Amino acid sequence: MPKDYSRTLRVADQIQRELADLMQHEIKDPRVGQITITAVEVTRDYSHAKVFYTTLASKEDLFLVENGLDHAKGFLRSSLSHRMKLRVTPQLQFIYDESVERGVRLSKLIDEAIAQDKISSSTDSDS
Repeated sequence: MPKDYSRTLRVADQIQRELADLMQHEIKDPRVGQITITAVEVTRDYSHAKVFYTTLASKEDLFLVENGLDHAKGFLRSSLSHRMKLRVTPQLQFIYDESVERGVRLSKLIDEAIAQDKISSSTDSDS
């Protein structure tokens, strides 16, 4: 594993921490109030960063959250450049992370299957 790869991961982790702090303490926009940053992926040249997030907002409000993040993108990048000493501050791209939602849905399906299996096995033993 090249040494540069671990630096990229460290930079991504630092960006994640700084963005979380900025969103909690600096951003006053209510559209981005309930956001959790789940991961950050940075390109090797640090020119772009994909910021994965999840939110407590409903599906209908997701559009508003995306607009709020798009509106705050410049401020967040500027603040990152002041907080982090990088030669290049990456362009931020916010991507909604569906993995949490997918996990909840799969967990619910598993629970339903187990409950259904218990019902069918108890009716089979009664016969």
